[in-house]
Amino acid sequence: MIIAQITDTHIREGRALLGPVDPAACLERAVAAVNALSPRPDLVILTGDIGNDGTPGEYAIARSILDRLAMPLYVIPGNHDTRAAMREAFGDITPFADGSPFLQYRIEAGPIRVLALDTLIEGRPEGRLCAERLRWLEAELEDAGDTPVLVAMHHPPVKTGIEGMDAIRLLSGARELEAILVRYPNVERIVAGHLHRAIQRRFAGTVVSLCPGVAHQLHLDLGQGSELALTAEPPGYQLHLVDDDGAVTTHTCVLGDFGPPVTFASIFMD
Repeated sequence: MIIAQITDTHIREGRALLGPVDPAACLERAVAAVNALSPRPDLVILTGDIGNDGTPGEYAIARSILDRLAMPLYVIPGNHDTRAAMREAFGDITPFADGSPFLQYRIEAGPIRVLALDTLIEGRPEGRLCAERLRWLEAELEDAGDTPVLVAMHHPPVKTGIEGMDAIRLLSGARELEAILVRYPNVERIVAGHLHRAIQRRFAGTVVSLCPGVAHQLHLDLGQGSELALTAEPPGYQLHLVDDDGAVTTHTCVLGDFGPPVTFASIFMD
């Protein structure tokens, strides 16, 4: 089982450029790259910030590109998204829970269960998991039994050392989330976005893996008081390889044309 993760597409209407990049063009490259993989991923998860302003027009542009994917797509909201417009745009392909205001759901993906969490506070950059969302997660974990679980969310529940982003991570509910997850050692991975960089850190007995953005990246500055900035570093995505026993190995991939691979044999046997 291979799960591809893309994140932070930030599609815009009208003035397409976002700083030094064109988000729609970047998403087109990402879709083409994922489709060209061999073997192809079994599914794709987009972990939030699909649009830059959460408008129906942005989601229409995103769907026109994402519909080219050769495998099923599932989405969760980020802080730049809006629930109503996102539900309208993606409800036909993502099994959002009925009767809930939150865009959460589960996927049975071969040997692993994917639990998609909604960390959005509409109109705010930071994330939150309220009591209702946490109860849903705990019930799903209890129902999973010993089945390995991958949790997908937009806001990471951990600090990264980038001060400006740490101030808008998952703030409310992070401790409660940790208290739940430590009781379930079958949680193999937490995958998130928001930081526009590949970052890993342990949390609650598992590993948090942050995915680079499909469009712009966050300038890496670990200094105190540093100003947040965007950079045109190569965008990327991640592949989560799930073994038959549910163990997860994460690979970070960079988008770009770097020429054909050169085999070891052609180099060392000459």
